[in-house]
Amino acid sequence: MDCSTASLLGVPREVPYAVLHERPPARGRGSSAKLRIAHFIGLTGTAGIWGPSAVNSALLAATEINARGGILGREIELSVHDTGAPLTDLESEARDLVELDDADLVLGAHTSAVRVALRDIFSGRVPYIYTPIYEGGERTPGVLAIGETPPRQARPAIAWLAERKRAERWYLIGSDYVWPWLSHRSVKRYIAEAGGQVVGEDFVALGEQDHDGYLARIEAARPDVVFISLIGLDGIMFNRSFAEHGLSGRMLRLANCVDETVLLGIGADKTENLYAASGYFVDPANAAGEAFREAYHHVFGACAPVPGATAQSSYEGLCCLEALARRAGSLDARALAAAAEGAVYHGGRGPVGLHRQRAEMPIYLGEAQGFDFRVMAKF
Repeated sequence: MDCSTASLLGVPREVPYAVLHERPPARGRGSSAKLRIAHFIGLTGTAGIWGPSAVNSALLAATEINARGGILGREIELSVHDTGAPLTDLESEARDLVELDDADLVLGAHTSAVRVALRDIFSGRVPYIYTPIYEGGERTPGVLAIGETPPRQARPAIAWLAERKRAERWYLIGSDYVWPWLSHRSVKRYIAEAGGQVVGEDFVALGEQDHDGYLARIEAARPDVVFISLIGLDGIMFNRSFAEHGLSGRMLRLANCVDETVLLGIGADKTENLYAASGYFVDPANAAGEAFREAYHHVFGACAPVPGATAQSSYEGLCCLEALARRAGSLDARALAAAAEGAVYHGGRGPVGLHRQRAEMPIYLGEAQGFDFRVMAKF
């Protein structure tokens, strides 16, 4: 196994460095042979655990697309912007990008709180492709969200657990921001549809590490399933504490945003009875997933940061852009939006259709087996 320093740091061995810059010089939108894509991504903070593999995933897609001639003949040039900064700083950076014509397009792999803060700044000015799981309902002109949403992701998983595991009592816990707030509204409806009841709900401040009080309430409520919408490092710390309190053998967990990166943080001995629903797992459920994984490790090495669903979505975003630009014959935000209706693109998740400003793909229910997921169902 090649565990060179370069692969451990996520530095590609075969990707031209020129494709990645901290910030390209201002040249005027559309005036360059380069297609300047600003990759807004969490590199620090609770979502920073996905940063290295998400950058790798975007670099891989850019390299593959550039080898095919770029997008509409323009070579992709990525700049990386850390969304772990305060929102006011991010808003200022986004305005600078727009006003100085520093980017032709924005690729977003970050929390919904960041998307809500930035979307009106980019709307009508710069196309904005938002890639990870989110709460659904994004309709801002010029913004295209391609991640999993509650109706396709959470609803069938809840029904499966209700039927196969006789789950009736549910406790909901999520991070205290827009994605869990709105997702839980939908989740409560799906639980009721499945004949269950919600016996408790908590929202946890981002960065909170002490979960003892929440775990005490969960234990007292005696749910069959704990539905978890905690983000990144917060989800890792909660799930560790959950197992250490002896709860993992007594109740199920259905996690809204847990992938293999999070499993590595939780620890193989603390993932008993942990389920997740996703459009992508690292162990391939299809040929497209296997091809993505092989290409990723060929470029970045066998010890590169694992590209779970959240990170892999950055690859999906550029695959989507390539397909829409080809269909539209333009990179204009309105033209891309018009081309999206009925379009199909191909990425690591396999074919993904776009309909009414949302992505439609197969969803897999996985049960954690140490550091991996075993697919239990396909919806």
